[in-house]
Amino acid sequence: MARKKRNPDAEKLAESILNTYQPESVEDMQDVLKDVFGPLFEKMLQGELNNHLGYDAHSKEPKKHDNRRNGYGNKTLKTSFGKVNIDVPRDREASFEPELIPNRKRDVSDIEGKVLSMYARGMSQCDIAATVEDIYGFDISHEMISDITDAVLPELEEWQARPLAKCYAFLFVDCMYVTLRENYEAKEYAVHTILGYDLKGNKEILGLWLNQTESKNRWMQVFDELKARGVEDVFFISMDGVSGLEEGAKAIFPSVIVQRCIVHLVRNALCYIPSKDYKEVCRDMKKFYGASSLNAAHAAFDSFQNRWSHYSGAVDVWKRNFAHVEQLFDYGSAIRKIMYTTNAVESVHSSFRKVTKKGAFSNENALLKLLYLRTKELHAKWSGGRIQNWAMVLNQLMINETFSSRMKSMRFTFRNNGRFIQLCVRSKFI
Repeated sequence: MARKKRNPDAEKLAESILNTYQPESVEDMQDVLKDVFGPLFEKMLQGELNNHLGYDAHSKEPKKHDNRRNGYGNKTLKTSFGKVNIDVPRDREASFEPELIPNRKRDVSDIEGKVLSMYARGMSQCDIAATVEDIYGFDISHEMISDITDAVLPELEEWQARPLAKCYAFLFVDCMYVTLRENYEAKEYAVHTILGYDLKGNKEILGLWLNQTESKNRWMQVFDELKARGVEDVFFISMDGVSGLEEGAKAIFPSVIVQRCIVHLVRNALCYIPSKDYKEVCRDMKKFYGASSLNAAHAAFDSFQNRWSHYSGAVDVWKRNFAHVEQLFDYGSAIRKIMYTTNAVESVHSSFRKVTKKGAFSNENALLKLLYLRTKELHAKWSGGRIQNWAMVLNQLMINETFSSRMKSMRFTFRNNGRFIQLCVRSKFI
């Protein structure tokens, strides 16, 4: 690789700094930069004042007005290299407002963004303060950290109430448990997350809900909230037997298909199986939920019941929920692959757990702002991409007359020109 050409003036400056300071370590270089940083800021501020007054220092030309220089004020800046003392020029009329470093601003290190980034990664206030002290060389109080992170609360409220797409092909619902301190008592709360795939194949977290209890009425309120935010139709909801969810969802979206997560049913069945038989039982379970047709699934399930009837608990899990296996075969394989599991939202919760494992939270806001910052990172990661094999999913949805008519009611058309499949979006809401 060819050596990158650098600005000759910059090389001369670097050589001059090395000759003057002769640094021998990284720490020495940081001290050098602090030493250079102050005079550099002062020169730039002098230039701003010259422009404000309309004449340079020591100029003999006639002055256009009576305002003059009036000495200096001292200011300590917080920079990426540590604390730097500078002299800020003043004028007699106190009308000089520097743009480089506005009055009352002392932090030029973009520390707020760095604090939010550390907070989003689950670092405690003590850890953040110690990291800032270690890297940047100045103290930051717990109160300041709290103020910085609290600044996202209005943004969080706006995000929780933002308009949503008119139609979601798939929603995934799951919950994780966190501990909150309430009146000196630690209590377990369920954080419910709803992840959605819209008709363009975009993935987004629709919202976060904190509950101590689960009920049909509570879920009806959640889905009513989604409807108020613009959602008119949902095709599928995948969930793990969340209490009251199916009734609450169908009260608001009567045509929705609610699918139990097959992976969770497998885990539930394995609770009744000795470890020595795990492998064989898993192989036989996959024969019916992963069958190529409904008839093959029924035959495989009959065989499963006959072979493992002595594990009645495992067999009963599937008997109670076999309707959720049967309905998979009403749809194409690309749709089945998405709807049969809640892995998509469980992956989101896995990301959340990385930042909530430090212990109990002092209040709901402390938890929600952390989860929101993590959500922003996930959305940035997903931005610009579509769900894998989404064109085939759309094809299979359009083949189904029910979904086809519902998509057309959303003013969608689906076109195949032989070279590619294109979804023409004619609604500004989707």
